[in-house]
Amino acid sequence: DTALDGMLEIALRLPWWLGIVLALVSYAALSWIAGQPAAVQEASPGHVHTLVVATLTKTFAQIGQYLLPAIFLIGALVSFIRTKKNEHLITTATGHDAARAIAGMSWREFELLIAEAFRRRGFSVQDRGGQGPDGGVDLVLTKGSEQHLVQCKQWRATKVGVAVVRELYGVMSAEGAAGGFVVTSGAFTPDAVEFARGRNIQLLDGTQLIQLLEAGQQAPASTRPAPAPIKQDEQNRLAPTCPKCHAEMKLRQARKGPQAGNEFWGCTRFPDCRGTLPLERH
Repeated sequence: DTALDGMLEIALRLPWWLGIVLALVSYAALSWIAGQPAAVQEASPGHVHTLVVATLTKTFAQIGQYLLPAIFLIGALVSFIRTKKNEHLITTATGHDAARAIAGMSWREFELLIAEAFRRRGFSVQDRGGQGPDGGVDLVLTKGSEQHLVQCKQWRATKVGVAVVRELYGVMSAEGAAGGFVVTSGAFTPDAVEFARGRNIQLLDGTQLIQLLEAGQQAPASTRPAPAPIKQDEQNRLAPTCPKCHAEMKLRQARKGPQAGNEFWGCTRFPDCRGTLPLERH
């Protein structure tokens, strides 16, 4: 049972098309072995080992020619359904009312959405979900020899505080991760933003999350494009969100007054919203 469970787990992680290919190849190979005439040898001491191995191989092939393809086909079916569901989540989350659609997702759907978004950016994604909406690290991203940890926080009414970012940083240090992401459909407190600075932790709020999803929506998951950088400003920092309306902000330049000529963050919804933040240079 343990071996079969392991095979099924591997099959579930494969792309659906690869599962079908392996089902066909394994059936053809094992059927050929099962159809070979049995070796007939005298049961002398020198031939017993060879006879036992040949008999076991043929027996395994006779059973495996049906069992192994079935495992791969089950994995392919589950993978196909999962792929279509993830594509639907991406489409829903990048539609006309994306923010409301994301807010209406369950915490598990939210994690699957984020996993698919990073998968489309070229990462190999290991799902650590299943521990509830506050279960710590939810995803492990791998690219080459580096690992990044992801914590998903679908908080709708409350900003994500510094404790969450500090918790992720502790796990990063313990596991030797190269970096980390905290992703939320809401916003982050100033303390959380300050703590993440300089620690290779990227904080993706609701606006930046939609940017991430839209970038992945431009190409299907099957193409696995090379990852593009998440939208950043000239100082290689993620653009902050407006402290008043939580919309995306962009760099502006003061035209008059004592700060004339200086750059600052201004809300993209100006003049409906006049939220601003100072530009911190390092």
